[in-house]
Amino acid sequence: MSTDEHLDPIPDSFILQPPVFHPVIPYGTTIFGGLYAGKMVTLQGVVPLHARRFQVDFQCGCCLHPQPDVAFRFSPRFYTVKPHVICNTHQGGLWQKEIRWPGVALQRGASFLILFLFENEEVKVSVNGQHFLHYRYRLPLSRVDTLDISGDILVKAVGFLNINPFVEGSREYPVGYPFLLYSPRLEVPCSRALPRGLWPGQVIVVRGLVLKEPKDFTLSLKDGATHVPVTLRASFTDRTLAWVSSWGRKKLISAPFLFHPQRFFEVLLLCQEGGLKLALNGQGLGATSLDQKALEQLRELRISGNVHLYCVHC
Repeated sequence: MSTDEHLDPIPDSFILQPPVFHPVIPYGTTIFGGLYAGKMVTLQGVVPLHARRFQVDFQCGCCLHPQPDVAFRFSPRFYTVKPHVICNTHQGGLWQKEIRWPGVALQRGASFLILFLFENEEVKVSVNGQHFLHYRYRLPLSRVDTLDISGDILVKAVGFLNINPFVEGSREYPVGYPFLLYSPRLEVPCSRALPRGLWPGQVIVVRGLVLKEPKDFTLSLKDGATHVPVTLRASFTDRTLAWVSSWGRKKLISAPFLFHPQRFFEVLLLCQEGGLKLALNGQGLGATSLDQKALEQLRELRISGNVHLYCVHC
């Protein structure tokens, strides 16, 4: 398949921006499709031992002079007796009234995972899995198209994701599974053990990048007898996505074909009573049936095909 081949029209909400690993700071990048409610940005890294401050800016444009408007600045400060975070908005060449948030769960010399969750009226920020602050927008979210990171920070990965559609309303945050950083890519085929099978509420997360000339992508779930009760298969020959049963019967999934050359993807499988729910790039795409006994007997997740894998969580 040629990379110049015309791609099917796909809604912006289905397209995910590839993650960035170990960027040089200061670092700036365009946010593909801009920001909108339901989008998440994750930041993994380390605070240097002698850090004084760093800032993460969600900007309206990327020019250097004059300074662009900044819809949201997140700026931890470590040089005071009590480290804190300053949040603010820059508009028309002027900074507005800043808001100070004490007790930041960031420490010099320590690793962190920061999740920015953009909602309709405000952005929520969690640090290492715990809610830390919320900031009401002072500029329209739709104007934001650039991420800029500067200051005393070592960034290991920046991720751009859509909100998990399986999150229940009672939960404040989706789970921000980190990208695996001890190796930029995982070996393919990739296998993960499921010692206790799958249980209601358990989520499988697979993130990766399709290779330049792909042929197929397969995600299989095997039981202890090496039977394969269910397989998710993407075929680049006929550009289809389907569930495949243990006896080879295919059930096509009605959705835009997302697995295009050199495009990032995220697969989520949520175990529920009676089967598995599927989401691709944050968009729910229905479910496949599997009884609870069969789910509990699953023992292996296996991924193969023409992809680079960045994250496999189960």
